Amino acid sequence: MAETRFSLKDALFNKEKVAYLGDLFARADGGFDKAGFERDVMVALPELELKQRIDHIAEVLTFYLPAEFESAAALIERALPPELDPMKTDDDFGDFIFAPLGAFVAKKGIDKPERALVTLAALTKRFSMEYAIRDFLNAHEALVMQVMQDWMQDGNYHLRRLVSEGTRPRLPWGRKIALNYLAPIELLDRLYSDPTRYVTRSVANHLNDIAKIDAELVVSRLARWRAEGKQSAKEMDWMTRHALRGLVKQGHRGALELLGYQIAPPINQPEVRVRTPEVAIGDALEFDVHLKAEADAVLLVDYVLEFLKADGSHRAKVFKLKQVSLKAGQSVTVSKKHRLRGDATTYRLYPGIQRLKLQINGVICGTGEFNLTQA
Repeated sequence: MAETRFSLKDALFNKEKVAYLGDLFARADGGFDKAGFERDVMVALPELELKQRIDHIAEVLTFYLPAEFESAAALIERALPPELDPMKTDDDFGDFIFAPLGAFVAKKGIDKPERALVTLAALTKRFSMEYAIRDFLNAHEALVMQVMQDWMQDGNYHLRRLVSEGTRPRLPWGRKIALNYLAPIELLDRLYSDPTRYVTRSVANHLNDIAKIDAELVVSRLARWRAEGKQSAKEMDWMTRHALRGLVKQGHRGALELLGYQIAPPINQPEVRVRTPEVAIGDALEFDVHLKAEADAVLLVDYVLEFLKADGSHRAKVFKLKQVSLKAGQSVTVSKKHRLRGDATTYRLYPGIQRLKLQINGVICGTGEFNLTQA
């Protein structure tokens, strides 16, 4: 949950949002100390990062909600606003101010799982509970998986999505779970045919996670789902591309073949011309790629930058360049400018010789290099 430049934490958790949450509880329970709740939250909130704000609000709630979890859960449910619009089908994540309620339920209701899961089901229709549910998966796996059998058939798509999103093996920023990655497969077997993109995107992301563990399972499952024909061809194509995006970058043969790309496309040796053999950190690498087809070909063209590391070795990172269809004898030149940012948060650039490689349909075929200098 990295903070963005426009201060995401302040947009999601601010005085107005806290007051809104306090109002909800005060309307549900006339004895709720709204002023005290807001005061205790705001005294520390400005100094905290995003995840810390969620935990802080949840901790403050332990002093203002009933000590008995069943009573606290009932109050939470009474305080909730109407469910998110059921007519929408995507991009309706909800209001982040309800995330602390999920953290509260995970903390105080972990020993009352049956009751807690009812509350999480209500909460996820206002804001996704994919993080809170993972505590219960770790503590009460069999129960949660049994309940999810019902959730995946529920009429509310937010609850159906929670089944896939909450069980992802590598959910970003989520707590690690002990659940075997194979356990949710039978749930995905039903959810992939969901009519709602919000659900199918989660299924595709779930498969992308699994692909880092068991690539062959993902490719074979997608092929099986295609053959079953329970999802529209257009949506199935989208899901397949989205689920295989990591494997495509790796040049995985089975993934590329499932997407319709030839492993050895009929093209001449590609020409790679680096137009900026010397580039300062912060400036743009510029290069051209020339392709000519010997026969009709559908090409997925990526480029690989092998960045120099502090120890003298190189680290490869794959970037998309172009998808192109060529007729026999047809050629195309693709130009690219790639800015080499010195303030990237995921990696550091070191001056020296960097490598540029072309990857077509998963196969490296064309190389170049450039010298990176200090700005």
